[in-house]
Amino acid sequence: MPARPSTFPRAYAVQMTSGRLGDPPGSRLAPGQNPSAETAAIVVEEWTGRQLTMRLVEAMDIYALAMRYPRQTGAQRAISARQHTGYRGFACRAAVRADGALVGFGYGYTTARGQWWHDSVRRAIPPDHAREWLTDSFELSEIHVLPECQSAGIGRRLLTSLAAGVGNRSILLSTPDADTKAFRLYRSVGFVDLARHYFFPGDGRPFAILGAHLPLREHA
Repeated sequence: MPARPSTFPRAYAVQMTSGRLGDPPGSRLAPGQNPSAETAAIVVEEWTGRQLTMRLVEAMDIYALAMRYPRQTGAQRAISARQHTGYRGFACRAAVRADGALVGFGYGYTTARGQWWHDSVRRAIPPDHAREWLTDSFELSEIHVLPECQSAGIGRRLLTSLAAGVGNRSILLSTPDADTKAFRLYRSVGFVDLARHYFFPGDGRPFAILGAHLPLREHA
């Protein structure tokens, strides 16, 4: 999700990237190790805000890798993430390997006036969309998976677990406006366009703002 200009861009996306920033403990695959075997053992856990805060360095490394941002961007983003853990309706899911290594995460909260993303989106979408979508909606703030663990259904598991566990009427997100696997994932579970090619302050890429009514549509 894009961020305030005073921090760095944030983005809702499970971006398909390569490369490392520095490895969270136990996260690098050994030579010849089968990625599919690794992802088969990954579990999705429900985390509290405190649990996310305790693992925030790892989570923001994953964020920066997935979004192709410098590592320092993740450190800046952590400031906002700590604040988000106290927002009404906060919910978090973590994808964790058997050895405890974090390989993906997603979190959000109930969107509300006065929050930067909410107010930005309210300005970006037509008034009728704002009335329909910005009331009783879960704002999916972040969802990211380590590059070497992508394309194995982990992002889908994080998304569907979060969506199934909240009591809001709908779910909102923004993601880079491009034909990515993340974008196709969102389409497959029922997300529709609220705005396209929107430029958030602080990020030079166009974003799509998407929404889906809950429960999410099951993938065919």
